[in-house]
Order: sequence, then structure tokens, then C-alpha cells
Amino acid sequence: MRQLGVRISLSVAAILFLFATPAYALGTEMPPLVYDIGVSLFVGSILAIIFVRLKVPSIAAFLVCGILIGPIGLKLITHPKNIETISELGFILLLFMIGMEIDLRRTLRSGKMIIATGVLQYPLTVLFGLLVVKGFAWVGLSDGLDGPYDALYFGIFIAGSSTLLVIKLFQEKYELDTEPGRIALGLLVFQDFWAIVVIILQPSFSSPELWPVVMSSVGILILSVISYGLAKSLVPIVFRWLAKEPQLILVGAIGWCFTIVFIGGSFDYVGQYIFGTIPTMAVATGMSALIAGMTIATLPYAREIVAKVGIVRDFFITLFFVGLGMSVPPITSVNVIVIALALAFFAIISRQLIFFPLLYFTGGDQRHAQVASIRLAQLSEFGLVIAYLGTQYHHISDELASAIIIAFILTALMTPTLYKYAYVIHKSLAPVLQFMGFREPAEEDPDGEKEYDLVLLGFHRVASSLLHEIAKHKPELVTRILVIDFNVGLHAAIRKLGAHVRYGDLSNDETLLHAGIDRAKVIVATIPDDILRGTSNKKLVQTVRNMNKDAVIIANAEELSSAEEVYACGADYVYMGRVNTARALEEIITHTMEGSLQDFRRAQEELHGHHHERTEILK
Repeated sequence: MRQLGVRISLSVAAILFLFATPAYALGTEMPPLVYDIGVSLFVGSILAIIFVRLKVPSIAAFLVCGILIGPIGLKLITHPKNIETISELGFILLLFMIGMEIDLRRTLRSGKMIIATGVLQYPLTVLFGLLVVKGFAWVGLSDGLDGPYDALYFGIFIAGSSTLLVIKLFQEKYELDTEPGRIALGLLVFQDFWAIVVIILQPSFSSPELWPVVMSSVGILILSVISYGLAKSLVPIVFRWLAKEPQLILVGAIGWCFTIVFIGGSFDYVGQYIFGTIPTMAVATGMSALIAGMTIATLPYAREIVAKVGIVRDFFITLFFVGLGMSVPPITSVNVIVIALALAFFAIISRQLIFFPLLYFTGGDQRHAQVASIRLAQLSEFGLVIAYLGTQYHHISDELASAIIIAFILTALMTPTLYKYAYVIHKSLAPVLQFMGFREPAEEDPDGEKEYDLVLLGFHRVASSLLHEIAKHKPELVTRILVIDFNVGLHAAIRKLGAHVRYGDLSNDETLLHAGIDRAKVIVATIPDDILRGTSNKKLVQTVRNMNKDAVIIANAEELSSAEEVYACGADYVYMGRVNTARALEEIITHTMEGSLQDFRRAQEELHGHHHERTEILK
């Protein structure tokens, strides 16, 4: 009843609000801009609630909100300047947020597979999109894509994936630390860098001369140096002052953003004042905001700043995407829908023709490369930013701008489903991929009849720490250990320690039997059910017990009720990470209460060493 009452109240409020007019709002002396932002946030929040309830990404709700309340919808907001102001404010702060999330140091530490794929994927996909549009023109199907820059923009739009949507899903499912999660995160960072390059070059698309591009790049370089210098010298002092008043950190962060925006925009005026005249070096507001975010991310307490600013992140995102939706012109041609469908279709296809082969041939295994590619099969919000700028530069038509937004909504709607069923899709495509030459790694451990004292089913954080402890305290056991895992990127490091490793699917009975599970003495399943795909600890224990009646089987459980079920399937011992962690913390808390925490810490470090000195395979 309570839920029904809430729904009725919201419905009545929405109806009354939608029938309220700007004149009424102005009659209460509400400024037009405040009214327009209020309408945007109110309707956006209502639609977001509905969309989230339907498991549809909230970004799509904000775009639909803009279309609904804008000039082509209910006309609740029709003042062009207010629409432009809302979009520009959201645009600046959105890029500031994105900049703060870019970690240059982590990118430089990425493996060969991610670096090689990240460098090549974006330009190859742009080329693919360009060829697609040229192909349309060749067969006479290029209506709506016949502008001088349309082919280039088509390629740019399908080259990027949505950082906001993908990372949010990986975080919600606790899979950001899995191999597909690390691959997706690495590629998204590289895509963001490529998008930055596009934004730098975008003003010169209409007159592709070298000198303006050079001067624009010089302006960006100078602003980056100034921003980095201030971030390392003056800004830390200011934020130490603000740290005494935590609520001011947000104000300080946004103030920093606009400080860099103002500095970047003033380069032309400074040049004119000093030299009389100088080629344009002013840095665009979006690029300045991005630089401000990236440099503030280098501060020692960047996480605290990101956390504070993250509180209002959704407000800024709402403003930008609602403003973008409001700027959509009326759809007067079926070409808009056709182009939107083409963008969505070729975005998905490009992931299979470009993303997957690059990941595979640079060292990724078939499964993880395919799953990551499927989960990146949507258009990027950075593409919407580029489209927004493209309309300002008069590079693309209103038709194409509308099609881009519709294509983004379509692919955003598909993202949760593609994410959820990525492993199922890969399983159905695996035979075709095998036939095409994308084979699983060759077996490098030919001892088919070898018996192992210990078999580790899967290799993640727990297995990494376990192998480190065994190598340190029982090194003679390492050579009698077998690891069965999908992540071929880790196999060389595991072999280097002396253990044996096989590529295999834990949900495949034949894989386990071929690996020699039936001859193992101790079998340990360390992967939690949240990360396992195609099986569970319960099914895994049942399968292994049927193959080997005598082995000691150790498995794990995450829920208290499931521990008994795993035991019933044949496990000899079921450990629970949460319980073991709680017991360790209870001991630490006891020493703390007794005043002996430092003595306990010293004893532990003498016995086990410092955590940061551990040389594990997974850091």
C-alpha cells in the first residue's frame, strides 16, 4: 500500500508540474534559468526512477527527458539561451569529472595486450566506419550521410564505448577486478585519450592546416604545464586549508576547474596584449576542464576530492544529457532512424571485427577477449560530446546529430542485456571462432598422466596469495601444483614460480578430466560464485567428487546457507572469506583494546614480512 501511495503521489505531482507553465513560474518571480534547471531536474528524476525500475540506464532517461521537455516535446523549455547554458555547464563539469577519473600512471603500467589494442583499436575503428559510409555511397544508400565530414564522424562515433555505463555495471557486479573488467577499463582509458585527440583536432576539420593545429596543441601543452605546476605547488596548500572544512573541498574543486577554464580561454588576449597579434592558442572550455580534472587527480588526496565531487556528479551529468536531449531537432525524415540503426549495428559489428581480433592476437584468450568486446558494444558519451561540438562547428547536420543521440539510447538500452549474457553469447560463438582460427591456447603441459598433490581450480586474488605463501614456506610443493584457469596472461608468471598450469573452462567436465583431476590428492576451488561463469562451487564440487572419490576437496561459500549445500555435494571443507576475515579482525581488535597492537603488528611483520613487499602474481 505504501508503494502504491508513493507511485500515486509521484504521478499526481508529475501531471500537475507538466501542466504548470513558465508564466506561472515567472509569476512567482522565479528566474527563467532557475525554472528551466528545476524542470530539467524534476522531470529527469521522475524518468530516472522509471527507467531504473525497468533496468534501463539512467543516461537514456536524461536524454529522453530533454527531448520530452524541449522544443520538439511538451515545450516546457523553449528559451534557446537557457538550453545552451544548461548544456555548456554540464559539458564543462562532465569533462572535469572524466579527467579526474583518468589515471595516467595506471595506463602506463597496462600490459602489452591492452596497450597494443588501445593504441590501434580507435584509429582502425574510425577507418572501418569511414569505409562503411563510403560503401553506402558506392551503392547509393548515403542519404543523410553525404556531408563532407559525415563519414569521418560516423567512424569516430562507433570507435568509443561508454565509460559511465560499462564501469558502473562492472562495479555493481563486483567484476571490475576480473580479467574482462581489467581489459574493458584499460581500453576505455585509451579511448578517452583518443577522444581527447579528436577534440584537439576538431576545430581544424574544416581547414586542415598544420599551423593552426600546432598552435592549438601548443596552447594545450602550455595550459597543461601551468595546471600541473599549480597542482603541485599552490593547490595542495589551498586544499590543506580547505581540509579543515570538508564541505569546502567541493567548492574548491569546482573553483579549480573554472580557474583552468578561464586561464585557457585567456591565451589569445594575453598574446594580443604582449605581441599585438598571435595565432589562436586559446584552449576550448571542455579541453580546459579535462586538463583541470587530470592534473587534480595527481594530488595526494585526489581520492577524497573525487569522492566529494562525485556527490554532485549525477547533477552535472543530468544537466549535460538533458540539455543535449533538448537540443535535438524535430525528426522530419526516416533517414534519422535509419542512420541511428546503422550506427548501433556497426558499433556492435566493429567490436567483433576489430576489438576482439586485436585483443586475441596481442595475447588475450578467446573467452576473455570476446566477453570484453561484447560488453563494450555501445556508443560513448564522449561521442555525444564530440557530436555536440560538431554541431557548434557546423561539421554535421541536425539529422546526424539526432541520429547519434538515438543510437546512443539504443545501445545504452542493449548494454545491460549484452553485459549479462556476454558469456552465453561467447559460448554459442566459440565453435565458429574455433573454425575461423581463433583457437584456445595450445596445451603447454604435456604430462597427461602426471599426478598432482594440489590442484587450484581458477586463479584469482586468493589463489595468488596462496601460491605466494606455499612458494615461501613449502617451496618443494610448488612443482607438484597444477593451476587450471582461463587467463593465459598469467600462465607464464605461474610457470615461472615452478607450478604447472593448464588453460581450461571450469564448467567443462572434459577439461577437468583431461587435466588429471581424477588423480589429484587435494583440490581447492578458490573462486567465489560471483566470478565463476557457467558453474558454481556447488556444481564444481559435485563434478569433481564424481571424478575423484578419494581426493580432499576444499571449496568456498559466500552465503552462510550455501556452505551446507557445498558440504552436501562432497566438499571436505568449506571456507568462508568473510568469516576468516572477521576472525582475523577480531584478533586485531583484541590486541588494540589491550594496547598491544603495535607489538602484534611487529610480530606479524617479522613472521610474514610487509604486505607491500610481497611478490605476488596479482598485486
